Amino acid sequence: MPETTCEKLKRHFSPFTYAFTPSHIKSVLIGTVTEYETPKIVTIHSYSIALTCRFVQLLILFYAFGYLMWYKRGYQERDPSLISSVTLKVKGVASLTRNQTITLDNADFVIPPQENNAIFIMTNFIRTDQQPKRCGEGLDIKDAKCTNDSQCKAFGAYPAKSNGRWTGKCSSEGRCEIEGWCPVENDLTMPTPIMDSLNFTIFVKNFVEFTRFNVSRTNIFHDDNNKTECRYHPINDKYCPIFRIEDLLNLVEPDEDERAKMLQFGAVIRIKIDWICNLDLGQDQCKPRYSFGRLDSRYKEEKFSFGFNFRYASHWKWRTHSHRTLTKAFGLRFIVTVNGEAGQFNFLVLTLNIGSMIGVLGLATFICDIVALYFCKQGSVYRRQKFQTISLASPSTITATTAVFTKPLLINDEIHPVNPVRIKRMNSHLAEGDEC
Repeated sequence: MPETTCEKLKRHFSPFTYAFTPSHIKSVLIGTVTEYETPKIVTIHSYSIALTCRFVQLLILFYAFGYLMWYKRGYQERDPSLISSVTLKVKGVASLTRNQTITLDNADFVIPPQENNAIFIMTNFIRTDQQPKRCGEGLDIKDAKCTNDSQCKAFGAYPAKSNGRWTGKCSSEGRCEIEGWCPVENDLTMPTPIMDSLNFTIFVKNFVEFTRFNVSRTNIFHDDNNKTECRYHPINDKYCPIFRIEDLLNLVEPDEDERAKMLQFGAVIRIKIDWICNLDLGQDQCKPRYSFGRLDSRYKEEKFSFGFNFRYASHWKWRTHSHRTLTKAFGLRFIVTVNGEAGQFNFLVLTLNIGSMIGVLGLATFICDIVALYFCKQGSVYRRQKFQTISLASPSTITATTAVFTKPLLINDEIHPVNPVRIKRMNSHLAEGDEC
């Protein structure tokens, strides 16, 4: 009569349920101090188990030698602790006409002059000449629109987003009057960006050191005398440390409309330098790889506070009167990140990894044991051959070596006569046929 589904499940899960019974747990605890376990070799004639074992071993060997040893260079000692120094310089001259022709050089559009691993290049600006006095509130403050003084007094002296102290009066312009720096900046109308900024160049000078191997490298190679004339190109000149602004924008943003807005409203761009060095090939082969990306949100996706801008002011006095020029600067902020790792052959690392791989090969035997014990119909036969409990006789009762082969052994609490031929062959067979 064939087994039902319930009986099959009960047969397959019976070893797991037995493992958590109180009697089994008690015997395990007692056995830790009263029993000694030693491996036993059992040969199973089964195509499915043998093929499973070889397949798992091939997978482990491919992973160990193909991936870990060759691709990941498991024979090398690694140094990921990179010490880096970055210097950035900008070159370029721009001119634009706003009531008059203005010429700007790198001292004008690089703000501030020095940063740590970053640089800001101004590509657009709104400039307002101011002095302390009273004037109407800015047009961007909706609550500042008025027709009488009572409307301005209702908001107090310092309403939200105000550009000065409100006096409580309504000016002739129909705006609430403030006391502060006048006239108020008007940034509702954006001017055209500095198109000449596309031809600016950024020179990136990078020094790195791998302290474990005492190796220092720079991204400027002295065997090339034309580095000052080169321009970075991802294919034709991928090691050139001079980058043109327009080329960088094309690399990080394929949309032409987005690139125009990046110049007008500003953006944040990442320049990443990777030093992945195989010192076994020589230090001269340790060269950087550049990659670029845009860190801020695209204007089509961002609805609030897009771009990159900030304000700064320059103050002076004229005939005892204070003046200032307020500049709202829009531009491209470049952030340079440096990552790296160096590797070099080390015999100790090689032997440790080989030893670990040999230990992992034992996983194939473990998997096959699970298959033979719990997923084969003849698993009970394999279990009786593999797990045996033997009570050794007292040494005083053994009178000769031959007696060992004639005296019955107590196996699994049952008395079994010893078959000399079976002991000599050291093989255990399942029933005929492949039952897995």
